[in-house]
Amino acid sequence: MDTIVALSSGSLPSGVAIIRISGPKAATVISVLGARIAQPRQTSLQIFRDNDGSVIDEGLVLWFPAPHSFTGEDVVELQTHGSRAVVAGILDVLLSIDGVRHAEAGEFARRAFANGKIDLTEAEGLADLIDAETTAQRKVAQYLASGGLKDLYNDWQDQLLNARAMIEADIDFADEDDVPGSVADQVWNDMAKLYQSISAHLDGYDRSERIRDGFKISLIGKPNVGKSSLLNALAGSDRAIVSSEAGTTRDIVEVRLDIAGYLVLLSDTAGIREQAGSVEAEGIRRSIASAQEADLILFLSDEDEWHHDFIDANSKVLNIRSKADLSSDIKPDEDVIFVSVNDAASVTALLEKLFAIISIELDQSRIGSAIKSRYIDHLSQCLKDLNKSIESDDALELRAEHLRSAAYSLGRITGQFDTEDVLGRIFSSFCIGK
Repeated sequence: MDTIVALSSGSLPSGVAIIRISGPKAATVISVLGARIAQPRQTSLQIFRDNDGSVIDEGLVLWFPAPHSFTGEDVVELQTHGSRAVVAGILDVLLSIDGVRHAEAGEFARRAFANGKIDLTEAEGLADLIDAETTAQRKVAQYLASGGLKDLYNDWQDQLLNARAMIEADIDFADEDDVPGSVADQVWNDMAKLYQSISAHLDGYDRSERIRDGFKISLIGKPNVGKSSLLNALAGSDRAIVSSEAGTTRDIVEVRLDIAGYLVLLSDTAGIREQAGSVEAEGIRRSIASAQEADLILFLSDEDEWHHDFIDANSKVLNIRSKADLSSDIKPDEDVIFVSVNDAASVTALLEKLFAIISIELDQSRIGSAIKSRYIDHLSQCLKDLNKSIESDDALELRAEHLRSAAYSLGRITGQFDTEDVLGRIFSSFCIGK
């Protein structure tokens, strides 16, 4: 097996760069740099030299002997100054050695998976952790990366294994006195509870998807009611063009916001009116489509008119009375939020309201529902097989086979049973050096 090497600390230049080496030659190749390994997991300050003996840099060497490393192989990490020239010089020396090559994207993590250091859910959690933009995304990713779902799915597999064992005992040793009770009483009640647990877990996918991909909020209303101005106020910068001319916004303008730790996709849309040219009409069509797909609609009006005819009855809508500072005849209404972009307090109050709504929708205490789209089919198939086993009138041998199929579906999520194309697709999403 080749020894692989790559920069693992991100783009250069930087204050510090970390070069990771993993494989059978990890402990010996650094001698070409004039360095040596020290005690395991203890840093040592050493000089790194070029092939001609000239000094490249001075830095730290860390040694992690197998199997006590991230990849499960011998691993050496070099901490150097984050100069492009320094990193290039060290990599050139290492890559000149026979049997040492540059790591492919995600290859360190894939070796960790192959050596049983992580499962697929933990690997995907690591990828999500690297990409996390908000606190909520970080918490969900950390739950995955630390093996939260692996432990849950392994527990479910153990329950299925125990059920199959009891069925086999009932079949093979039905006449023995020490075989516990009735299978129907002990197994199928437990499997019914397991079915409910998996179903409840699967219901959390929508929440998990919105944390990962963003909670969608759409600004809707007639032209010139202040949608673009409100988007800019919430974003804290001029992201959308503001003009008194009707129809200025003709396409959807989307900004990414971090509202109290949640990723929010806020969309400014074309003003909705009946008389519009062909281009503006297309923008209005997209506005309505955006409203139908949004998790929350902010319906703006500078008058006390709220026409929601084009909005789905199941959509969650907040009525926003905009330009509140320009009206003297405002009547208090608990169903309406009054906002003026010239009044920072009203914008802050709206942000607090949005945070309250998002927090309820994406309750952080339910972090265990950190499901990815790849898991959906396998969990659904697991439920189908589990239900067949519970409801079937077939012989016990066939019902046990359904339980085996259910366990197999769970194993495909963690990577116990899977194909190379799935593994390649998952690990290719990693950056080089991870």
